[in-house]
Amino acid sequence: MMKKLMSVASVALLALAACDDHEHAAAGAPTGATCPQGSTLTYTNFGKGFLDKYCVECHDANKTGAARKGAPEFHDFDTLTGFKSVSDHADEYSGSGPSATNELMPEANGTRPIPTMAERVQLSQWIACGSPN
Repeated sequence: MMKKLMSVASVALLALAACDDHEHAAAGAPTGATCPQGSTLTYTNFGKGFLDKYCVECHDANKTGAARKGAPEFHDFDTLTGFKSVSDHADEYSGSGPSATNELMPEANGTRPIPTMAERVQLSQWIACGSPN
């Protein structure tokens, strides 16, 4: 029994080590961003492009298992509805504002594009505005 338990534990540890660490990384802090008066940021002119470029490679409802590269289930950014359900997490992993800058996501891997600081600020502002369409 003990040998079987050790074997199961070993397999579990190997599986954790094999996936990207971002599903296990602690979230950053809320950015404290506010919606700027007169903001024109929308899903159409900002959000979709940002999410497609930086997030959907892993956070896609159509991907499962290893294809998600460690992205948690139900953190799907291929639709506005999916994004809105966990937008606070996006702010805490990728956004920037007066209280915090979070650069946990997307993970740099040498080939994946990384958002500029201006894009991170815009992401947090868009979220603070309610992620309008």
